[in-house]
Amino acid sequence: MADANVSRSDRVARIGLGALWLLGRLPLPLLALAGVFVGALLSLFWRRGRKASATNLRLCFPDWSECARRRMRRAHLRAMGVAYCTIGVTMWASSARLKRLTRFRGREHLDTALARKQNVILLAPHFLGIDVGGLVVSHERPVVSMYKRAKHAVFDTALRRSRERFGAIMIERDSELRALIRAIRGGRVFYYLPDQDPGESAFVFAPFFGIPTATVTALGRIAQMTDAVVIPASTRFLSFGRGYEVTFDAPLANFPSGHALQDAASMNVAVEHAVCHDPTQYMWTYKRFKTRPRGESDPYAS
Repeated sequence: MADANVSRSDRVARIGLGALWLLGRLPLPLLALAGVFVGALLSLFWRRGRKASATNLRLCFPDWSECARRRMRRAHLRAMGVAYCTIGVTMWASSARLKRLTRFRGREHLDTALARKQNVILLAPHFLGIDVGGLVVSHERPVVSMYKRAKHAVFDTALRRSRERFGAIMIERDSELRALIRAIRGGRVFYYLPDQDPGESAFVFAPFFGIPTATVTALGRIAQMTDAVVIPASTRFLSFGRGYEVTFDAPLANFPSGHALQDAASMNVAVEHAVCHDPTQYMWTYKRFKTRPRGESDPYAS
């Protein structure tokens, strides 16, 4: 009976992936239009997402009016609908299609570092287009990144293959750092996703939008061990399905400093800067402030 359930689960997963593949064959403007409709449904029926994003926006933008935060929440869920509808493009689009759909801002920051033969870490906050940024960079340069294993084996295999299809190396998040350090020292660009729940990782409480936030300290250590320059990189969907934009900001100055809290704070400032450029597409449904200093309550619990 258990084997039958597993088999049925796998079939459902493969049907779902097949549907996403078919959607990915459609023009991006059409998918973006469908995504707006899906986002409207999320605004109506996804209570957990509405609640988490409302809490995050209230904490990060206390000076905004409630009406402004509500508009931002709806705009974010519409953008999330677009992200859902374009998963098939992200997972299976050819290199030629991705290249045609993507434009860059601040590309000179990455090109300069590479021309100087520097090791590079791209600091990639959790924007809705985060996977696209890693893909387009891996199409041009050898890339290494870390990932969290998906719960379902079929989805996990599909996601990993999609992220590695242009030559990237994916290392599981809980693995030892030795393989990652070797890859960076060997010239691979490290596509690093910073703003995650720390789990069992070492972390400090560093300011993020003025809020003490559990922040993993690995970036400073990895940059120090590899003598790497850290360049913030964020990926956004362009309106009306016009494609994607990857923005590279100036490298972090005086980084790493050798002090875990100072480095974590510098990293959070860089993420804040990217978020303020376009708050709509930051992952507001993620419970970024769930881990609190001793004595503080979980802001999502109420």
